[in-house]
This record gives sequence, C-alpha cells and structure tokens, in this order.
Amino acid sequence: MMSRKIKIGIASALTVACVLYYMFSLPDPLFDDPYSTVLKASHGQLLSATIAPDGQWRFPETDSVPVKYEEALIAFEDKRFYYHPGVDPLSLARALKQNVFDGRVVSGGSTITMQVIRLSRKGKPRTVFQKFIEMVLATRLELGYSKKEIIGLYASHAPFGGNVVGLEAACWRYFGRDLHQLSWGEAALLAVLPNAPSLIHPGKNRDLLKEKRDKLLDRLVAIGKIDAFTASLSKDEMIPEDPQALPRHARHLLTRAMKEGRAGDFIHSTLDNNLQERTEQIIHDHHQRLAANKIHNAAAIVIEVSTGRVLAYVGNTGDNSTDHGDDVDIITARRSTGSILKPFLYAAMLDEGKILPKTLLPDVPTIINGFSPKNFSKEYDGAVAANKALIRSLNIPAVHMLKTYRYEKFHSLLKNMGMSTLNRSPDHYGLSLILGGAEGTLWDIAGMYASMARTLNNYWEHPGKNRYNKNDFHVPYYNTGKDGRSGEAILEETSWLSAAAIFQTFDALKEVYRPGEESGWRYFSSSKKIAWKTGTSFGFRDAWAVGVTPHYVVGVWAGNADGEGRPGLTGTDAAAPVMFDIFAQLKEDDWFRAPLQEMEKITVCKRSGYRNGTWCNDVDTVSVTRQGLQTAACPYHKLVNVTANGKFRVHSECETMDNIIQATWFVLPPMQEYYFRLKNYSYKTLPPFRNGCQSATPLVAMDLIYPKADSKIFIPRELNGVVGKVVFELAHRNPDAVVFWHLDGNFVGSTKGNHNLPLNPPQGKHFLTVMDENGETLNYTFHVISYM
Repeated sequence: MMSRKIKIGIASALTVACVLYYMFSLPDPLFDDPYSTVLKASHGQLLSATIAPDGQWRFPETDSVPVKYEEALIAFEDKRFYYHPGVDPLSLARALKQNVFDGRVVSGGSTITMQVIRLSRKGKPRTVFQKFIEMVLATRLELGYSKKEIIGLYASHAPFGGNVVGLEAACWRYFGRDLHQLSWGEAALLAVLPNAPSLIHPGKNRDLLKEKRDKLLDRLVAIGKIDAFTASLSKDEMIPEDPQALPRHARHLLTRAMKEGRAGDFIHSTLDNNLQERTEQIIHDHHQRLAANKIHNAAAIVIEVSTGRVLAYVGNTGDNSTDHGDDVDIITARRSTGSILKPFLYAAMLDEGKILPKTLLPDVPTIINGFSPKNFSKEYDGAVAANKALIRSLNIPAVHMLKTYRYEKFHSLLKNMGMSTLNRSPDHYGLSLILGGAEGTLWDIAGMYASMARTLNNYWEHPGKNRYNKNDFHVPYYNTGKDGRSGEAILEETSWLSAAAIFQTFDALKEVYRPGEESGWRYFSSSKKIAWKTGTSFGFRDAWAVGVTPHYVVGVWAGNADGEGRPGLTGTDAAAPVMFDIFAQLKEDDWFRAPLQEMEKITVCKRSGYRNGTWCNDVDTVSVTRQGLQTAACPYHKLVNVTANGKFRVHSECETMDNIIQATWFVLPPMQEYYFRLKNYSYKTLPPFRNGCQSATPLVAMDLIYPKADSKIFIPRELNGVVGKVVFELAHRNPDAVVFWHLDGNFVGSTKGNHNLPLNPPQGKHFLTVMDENGETLNYTFHVISYM
C-alpha cells in the first residue's frame, strides 16, 4: 500500500500544480485580436480610423467607459457586479431554476467577468464543463484586474452587430459621436445589444430591440439611476438605421502613423479638429479650380511656431482617385524645391555680413562652369537690390549669392536646419541647389521656416549673453506627448542663423508686392502681416507657398503627384491662394520684435545698398546685422572730371583745372549697366572722353555677354540640315560706339548700337578679338564642340 508520506507528497504536488495552473491560466494579453488604427485630434475628437485586418470595426481597448453605459450595463447584465468575486451564486441559482422550469437554456447566469472570459476564448461551446472553466477563469481575472478594467475589457470586445466590435466603434458606427457623448437612451441600447447583436439589423427585430431598451430604461428608473422624465425622452429616441461612415479627416496622417509603427493603436495627435476640417475644405475648394487646368493634387500643413505642433495635416486632395495619385502623402514626398530655399540663403548671407539688405547684386546673363541660370521672366535687370531679388525670386542674383557663400556651406546649413533629403554630396547639387536642383519635403521645409520663427521668438526669452538654443531648430511633430526637440536647452551665443538675420529676412518677405513671377500678388492684400515665399520648379511641376507669422507657419504644395507639369502651375497662382485662405482661419495680429541688441544703425549708399563710401552723395540710415559692419564700402560711385557742360570727360593733362568740374558718378560694370539702363531711365552713363583726352587708365567700357571666356558651345542645325549660326553679343557703355569683330585674326564685321553678330565658326578652338573705335580691346578664347 502507498505510504502516507507518498500520498501527502502527491497531494501537495497536485495542489501546487493546480495553484500554478490557476495563477498562470490567463493568457497575456487576454485578447490577441487585431485592432483598427484610430486617429484622434488634440481634444479627443475622432479624425479617422481604419478597419481591423480581420474586417471588424474594433477600436483598441479603452480604459475609459462612460458612466451612463456602465450603469445601464450593470443594471442589465450583472447588478451585483461590484460585490461578487467573478461568479455570482445567486445569478447561477436563478438561471438554473429558469432553465429547469422551461426545460431549455434560457439564462446562463454569467457575470460580466465571465462574459469577458467567454469573449477572450473565442466561441468555445456552451457546455457545463466550459461554463465551469469560465467560472474558474473569472475568479482569476478578478484577482488580476480591477472592476473598472474588467468593464473596460467587456466594453472593448463585446459584439454590437455586423462587423462592429467594442463600445467606441459602436458609438461612431450607430450614432456618429464619441462614447462620452452618449444619451441615456443610446447607452441603454448599447447595453442590451451584445445580448442579441442581430437585432440591430433592419426589419421586424427593430421593434424587439426597442422593447428591450425601453425595459432597461424602466429598470434604471426603478433603481433610481434616472427619473421618469429622462426615461420618457430616451424612449422617444429613434433606433439607428444603417451604420454611419466614420470620419475621414487627416487620412494621410493616419496612413503615415501606421507606416511608422502605430498600426492597431490609438494615435492621439496634435491636430486641431476644427482647423483640420476647414483646411481640408479649403484644399477641396481650390482643387476644383486647379483641376480645370489638370492640376490634380495639393497638400497643406499648419504648424504652431512655439512648439512645432502640427495643427492641420492635409496630405493630398480628397477625391480618393488613385488615377491621379490621391493616395500619395505629398507632405512627406520628395519634390523639387524651386525657389523655396532662397530665404535661407538670404538670411545666411546677412548672418555672415556678406551682403546688406539692399546690396546690389548682378542680374545679367551668367555662365558658371557650364551652368547657365535664367530668371523666370527670361529678362535681366542688370543689377538689383538683394531684398528685391528675394521678393521677386530672381534666379541669377541667387546663384551669385550662393557662389559667394559657397554651396558646400549652404548644403551643410540646410541639413543642420532640418532638411533631411540632402543625401548626396554638395558637388552633386552644385549651384543648382538654390534653384530646385535638390528635392525637399513640405514637412521639412515648413518645419525649417517654423524653426527660424521659433529662434527669433525665443531670442527674447533668454536674457543675457547666451540667447540661443540650437534645439529650437527641430522637426514638427504630430503625436501628443512626443515633440520634435532633440534635447535639453543648451544656451549658446550663436545658432545656425542669428535672430537679426532672420528678422531682416522675414521683414523683406512680408512685403506684399510681387512683380514678375509673383504677378498674382495683388489678390493677396491683407491686413495681416505675413512673411511669405513661393517657389516653382523647372517645367511647372511643383508649386510651393510658405507663410510665416510669430505664431503659425502655413505650407502649401500644388501640382501632380506623377510629376506632370502644367502651364500656369506656379507658386503664386496655384499655391499662394490656398495659403492665404488658410491664414484667414487663424487669428494673427502682431509681428516679430526686432532683435535690436544684435543690430547696428549705419549709413548706406541709397543707390547701391552698400556702406556709403567717400563719393556717395545720397545716403540712408538703416539697421543691419552686427556682421554687416564687415561689408565693403560702395564700389560703384566714382569721382570723375568732366567739362563745364558735362558732356565729356577730361583730365589735367588735356585741360586746365579752371575748366574741369569734379562730379560724383554712379557707374556699374559694363554688362550690368547695359541691362540696368534699359529699365532705369534715370541712369546716366559716363560721358565719353573728349577727343585727344583719353585716360591712360580708363574705366572698362565694354564686356562680352556671349560667349564667355573658355566656354564650350554647340552650334545648332536649321530644320533643313544647314549649319546655323550662334549670336555673339557684347555690352558697351556708349550706345553710339562702333565695335569691330575679329575671329582668329580675320575681320568678320562691325556693330553699332546693339552689338549682336551672328557667326558660325567651325569645330575647334577659336580666338575672338573685339575693338571699339577708341582702341579698347577684349580678347577671348572659346571652343566649338560640335554641330548639333
């Protein structure tokens, strides 16, 4: 016979095994169901959601159940819920009595806790044995979870008819509202529905569903949870018809969040629900206008400057048409930047003292190592103030600025400021970096403008010597509780851009007037002060507009997701109207404070924008960045000797001092002068030297526009196959001068007035000599590569 000790050992082992089984009987997690991905606005409103992978509308588990639903559920399902350990003996006894009396199962006596277990076990058969297991597991569930958590599990996984699972999904599908906005009638309806989920379908069952709801309302009156008047009003509420469609706002952000690892989760975003809806409507309205020109896509983002929070995110138009790439999230798509990066270069040049706000920059035909930029208008101003070049988005002055600043440095600056798409070496982009030669995203670029504004605003938050926190340059963020800052504030004396340079850049961009490419400026007159910039990529493929105020940044892109260009697809015509309509939804009254501690008042030459030199006779007093004190004096004002009538230049070797008048003259280089005087009729060219009075060191009178020294050119063929001609062009200060042209030592012609000469030199290296009637000579070498 088995000894007593062995029996005790076996019994102990079985007991331990049972205890261990009991302790670890619940799976972790209790439910392994796939969930919908749910996007919510900053105040909890539902923006959008996806259906779960198994085809169910099942929102992630909620830890917040409305009181009305909890009271209704407990009254209907488990009135002693808060007093039993998971199993209610009284309910079991009542159920057993009913079942015996009726001769069939009419009541299971299950508590809410037992129902949670049954839901988690996925449709196990309703047998006595399975009921016993549910009872055991229910007591285990009560040990590991609070009553509130158990209610939450039930509310999250109960079936509510069709493919609707869980209370929150049911609230939106049947009532179109948040679960915390339920009426007593709606709460009672949802409390009885899991008991018979098929009743929600249209037909005669609807009357039975209403009867069950109304009985529960009467019970709530009987136990004192509601009064008779509330019950009466609740009974008048209609039973919902077909399930409602869920909101579909910010759907591209929802998709983005899923790609970033948030699938099957609640995404509590920073979006402002009202602003999001208005922004989507604005995009929709403008899409109707743009579609007439076969422009099918547009996107917009609104960022709060102080934090970097995204307040509105419209990744594309809302037609749900895959034919036009409507599913592409343009906000994160890499697109040619056009001119939208020019303000960063302007600010960088100011920051290093390489220009002052109105410094004259060359705007003439330019070829740099084979790169030949052109202005949008295909015209030239000769010379233009830096701030006007920025406002008008002129390409040639921007290229000259980048050549001075160096594209390698600018490439590094853009990356430090937050441009994440520059994944090639600076040499790959070269000078085209400033004209759309690189690709950027609306997310990055709008964030960079916001970072500039944040740096300027926060300059005033840090008194003393160290005023800058480079972490003010950070990416935007859309997820509540997770911002884009990369670390704690470490105050320094400098940042990527100074507050003074940023302020002067924004001050220039707030000017409303936009000539040339920006011809639509007159439509955007507004009492609000907004610093705004547009951009248009080569081939009219991308239209950008970004606006900045102390509190908000609005970024807009318009175009076609597949890259198809369209005539008229410019930043001003396509994107800027959208941007201004969005700004009209925002409250904005103030402007940036000037960082006067970083600015100095100096006198500058009014005509050139440089610091005034010895011979400047018309000056302005302006505020500039402290680094602007390093800029050179005006190089364009000269002291010249002229005759008493001012018609000729002379000098002391050919005229007596009594007959010489000294005059200050504004003199641009020949090529700049050639184009400048065409648009500035007040410009006075230098008078010629009087015969016999030429200076030994005269100012250069002429310059070759095309071809440049050591350039390589192709000569095209005409349609009939005959080799064509290339037009050589020269600028001369004296419009009446005669210029003689020699090619490889042979005279080939003369010009007067417009110095344009068509030539077709053969393939190979050539030597060009041009000489004016005064003997001034230019010598150039060029190469004809081949005939096209």
